[in-house]
This record gives sequence, structure tokens and C-alpha cells, in this order.
Amino acid sequence: MAATSLTLAGFKGMRSDILVALRKEQPLTIKVLAAHFGLTDNALRRHLTDLVDSGLVVYRREIRGQGAPVFAYSLSDAGEALFPRAYVDPLVDALESLRSREGTEAVVQLFRRRWDAIAEEAKPRLAALPLQERAQLLAELLTAEGYMSEAVAGEGDATTIRHHNCAVREIALRFPEVCSAEAEFIESVLDAPVERRMHLKDGCRACEYGATERIAVHAVTRAPASAPETRS
Repeated sequence: MAATSLTLAGFKGMRSDILVALRKEQPLTIKVLAAHFGLTDNALRRHLTDLVDSGLVVYRREIRGQGAPVFAYSLSDAGEALFPRAYVDPLVDALESLRSREGTEAVVQLFRRRWDAIAEEAKPRLAALPLQERAQLLAELLTAEGYMSEAVAGEGDATTIRHHNCAVREIALRFPEVCSAEAEFIESVLDAPVERRMHLKDGCRACEYGATERIAVHAVTRAPASAPETRS
């Protein structure tokens, strides 16, 4: 069976765990992976060899410091394709047609309307929660959409949303402008200022957004000025 016809659901146990670990942070060496899973290098090498032979993982030699070269492993294009994609090639073609007729902004608006609908449904459940709890629920929602998201609590009122998979990767590469609609959605649902720190399409290992709770501004009520005294 060709690797491109597979899905991640077809892998169980350690091979599935290795694929997920590489998707979250790659490239990784055998030593790092073995330490992560509590295995010997030789035990892990057997699983990696199977994945390389299947065309799902590739490796390259790297020079690190003064030691001997090491092999660093990462997902191949076929390995990347195992992870959820919310859209497929026919939709990319349809979006190209829309752009040729009405411009890129029409494509962005299409995604903005979709994110707005999801936000309107989610916000009432999140409104009364502190930021870090809102972020956790948002990460679960995005994971259900195929983004492999996690929420990481920071110092004070700060939190981080991190996507380890882009469910619209092919579209983002062709229409990078649609990523702005995603950022607006995250800011809307969290009801907090959001800053993008990393971007998968730029070669980073994740898309990462930082958010901080809004500072409440309380109006100061002033007593009305006393009326001037009148003399009779």
C-alpha cells in the first residue's frame, strides 16, 4: 500500500507515537527520541527503520559540536500527509477560481465567515472563565478541527496556544492571507489581545500565539460639582 493512501489511524503503538512526536518537534535524533520514550537507541531504531522504509520518515546527517555526525529524523511529505487536513485539492482549485474572479480578499472573507460562525457558538461557553481555561477549551476545539492544538499556561495572566498541525496547510501555502482570519478568530474567542510568534508555513515547528488577559478599565464616578452659592 502506498504511504500516501494511509492515515495516522492506521498506525498503533510506538510507530504512531513517533510520528506524533516528530510532528510536534522535528528534526529529532534517535538519542532524543529514545530518552523521550524511555527506550534504548537500538529498540527505537527498529521502529524508525520501519517508518523510513515506508516512506513516512526521512533523515539527514548533522554535525553538532565536536562529536561525530548524528542522524536527525523528520517527517517526509507522505508523513506530513498522515495528519488531518480540513480541505483537499478540489477546494484549493475552487479557491483559485474564486480569487481569479473576485480577488484574494474574497477568499479571506470565506474563511473569516467560517471562523466567525465557530466563534459565535463557542464564546458563550467561555465568557465567564479565566483566560487559561478559555485557552484550554479553545485548544480542544481546534484539535477537533484537526490542528493538534495545546494551551500552555504562562506567567501571570499570559497563555500560549500552539498548533502542531495545520488543518489547512495546502491552502495556507497558496493563500497565506487566510491565516489572518485564524488569528482574528483566536483573539475573538479568547477575548484577549493575541500575538503570533511562530508560523508553520514559515518553516517553524508549530504555529504559536501568545495571549494576555485584557486589563479591566473601571470608570471613575465623580460626584456632581456643587452649584455655586447664590446670595439673596
